[in-house]
Order: sequence, then C-alpha cells, then structure tokens
Amino acid sequence: MCILFFAIEQHPKYPVIICANRDEFHQRPTQAMHWWPNKNDPLAILAGKDLQAGGTWLGLNNQARFSALTNFRQPQLIDKNKKSRGDLVLQALAQSDNEIAIQLEKSVANYNGFNLVFGQLNNLTCFDSVSKKLQPLTTGFHSLCNGALDDIWPKMTLGQTKLADTIKTFTNQSLNIDQLFELMQDNQQAKTQHLPKTGIPLDWEQLLSSIFIVSPQYGTRTTNIITQDHDGNVCVYDRSYDEQGDCIAAQKFSLYFSL
Repeated sequence: MCILFFAIEQHPKYPVIICANRDEFHQRPTQAMHWWPNKNDPLAILAGKDLQAGGTWLGLNNQARFSALTNFRQPQLIDKNKKSRGDLVLQALAQSDNEIAIQLEKSVANYNGFNLVFGQLNNLTCFDSVSKKLQPLTTGFHSLCNGALDDIWPKMTLGQTKLADTIKTFTNQSLNIDQLFELMQDNQQAKTQHLPKTGIPLDWEQLLSSIFIVSPQYGTRTTNIITQDHDGNVCVYDRSYDEQGDCIAAQKFSLYFSL
C-alpha cells in the first residue's frame, strides 16, 4: 500500500472516509479483496492477499477493526532477510490496540521500515517504525505515503487538498464514490524541483510522484474506498487495474457494525 487519505469527521453522514491505493510490481501475484478464510469464520478478514508472502496491505475484520500498511522508503536500509511487513496487518486485525502496540515496540527491528494504521474505524492510530511513535488520526484530513504521516510530499498535499475540496461539493447526505475514485486515479506527476529525496533514482522518484502510477513494470494495482456512516454501515469499494492503468475488476462489500 503506497498512499492513503483519511477524512475524519469531515462529512455530516460519513464520519470516516478512507481512500487508498496499493502500488506494486505487476508480476507479484495477488488475490483481489475477499473474505478469508470465509465470511462466516469468527476470525475472518476482508482483504486482498499477497500470494508471494501471504500477507496483505489493507483489511478489515468482522468487528469493524481496520489496518493498513505503507512501506517507509529507505532503500539504503533494506534488508531482504527481514520479515514480510504484510504480516503486520494480519496481526493488527487479530489483536487489540494495546496488544499490537506492545508487539510493535518489541518486534519493530524485525522488519524494514513501515507505517501501520490500526484500530476501530472510528478510532485509528498510526505507528511509524522510524520514529517508533504512535499518532492518533485526529479530526480532520490526513495523508500517509512512504514517509511520515502528514508529510509534505507533493502527491500527499495534492490528494489531501482534492479530498477536502471534493467533500465540500457533496450535499449533507450525498457521497459520490466515482469522484473519490477519480481523485485516486490522478496521474499528475510532481515537478522535478518538488520531488522528495528518498534515495531512489530520479526517474523512479518522478514515476512514483503521482497518486496513481502507470508503467509496464510497476504501478497502482488496487484502489479501495471505505466509508462508515453514523449508524455503523460500512461500504468497501475495490477496484483492480492492469499495466495500462485500466480497471479490470470492481466489487463492493457492505457491512454493518453496531456502534
């Protein structure tokens, strides 16, 4: 998962709106979002699956618990012998906030750099493995990519601003999901002078500077839009893309959680 935007208590009907893109190499085998092992299992999660390492990048369980992961871009510090970070989402979905916080503190050195968002949909926290700090997602707009929460990378600023502007156009009860997908499919790249310096080659820095990434080898594979209303109704929208950035599959999941 490479970029997420959060709107917390910014819409009169939907106090939680999450927009997320997962960027990955196209050759990495992936299973689209589904309930696993199955919806009726008390420990079931709704998530896509990384078929190479067995973990996931974003998911919910059937108690309205959410988690999502982004890698911290530190190419000079990558250790291929460390554990797969996708397993952290599974752990966060299976444990309480206190349990996962304690576990992260103990095991952070076992993983390459990451950000992990976790908690009930209406009470989310972000853990940054570099600073080793927990930050609550407070009321307002937030963005998360491959650096710190609410950093000022161009695409983070762009997406957060566009999300705020988009929500302002909605009436008191409406929410245009297609407009949110349009935001997440913005392929505008940043100007060279505004690119973050994360230690990767300039051509890759340029490619990765857009919210939606299209290239033959690497790009945006999935977009998820998640909304929760005041009554506990949750909608999860999932779209998958090919190497050309064209949508090849779309699905919607409707859930209800007692608040």
